Amino acid sequence: MTRPDIDLALVAELADKEAIRELALLYCRGVDRKDSALLRKLYTEDATDTHGDTFDGPATEYVDFLESAFPYMRYSGHHVCNHLISVDGDLAEGEIYALAYHLIPDGNDGWQEDFMCVRYIDHYRRCDDGQWRFAKRVVTYDLRSRRPYEEPEGAVEPGAEPSYSELNSALFARLSRDDVSGGN
Repeated sequence: MTRPDIDLALVAELADKEAIRELALLYCRGVDRKDSALLRKLYTEDATDTHGDTFDGPATEYVDFLESAFPYMRYSGHHVCNHLISVDGDLAEGEIYALAYHLIPDGNDGWQEDFMCVRYIDHYRRCDDGQWRFAKRVVTYDLRSRRPYEEPEGAVEPGAEPSYSELNSALFARLSRDDVSGGN
């Protein structure tokens, strides 16, 4: 039974916005946990991704690019700050302010901090399976800083990620390529 004072269109829009926010958080998780199978699931088949001067092309190739970088990233942390979303039927647009922090090789057998204040300028599309996915991402670097870093302490070793062993919900499970079906 529905209450007559509930605006069902507004409830549907809020549900869509929440699904899109979860999509953005899953992207962060995919990069930070080096889960390329999850990342492939988040984009439409024809999606593009432009990451400043780092990458510009099809999202499938962007995930390949990330996969090649994962072994060299000692730490990656993406933190969503603000996320504005406009929904129009099965299409939506959004702007995300985020902080991204990485520990990466410096090229001289050491480490460097790579800190960025970024904005993701996103176009989303609801796919045939009802899931929202990225159709186009354009990333701008509003501020970027790189500096030397001493040997990192406390980083989680590959394969020892506690969220995979401690959280039982399917939302937190590591995907395999077999789990990714239909699209990217």
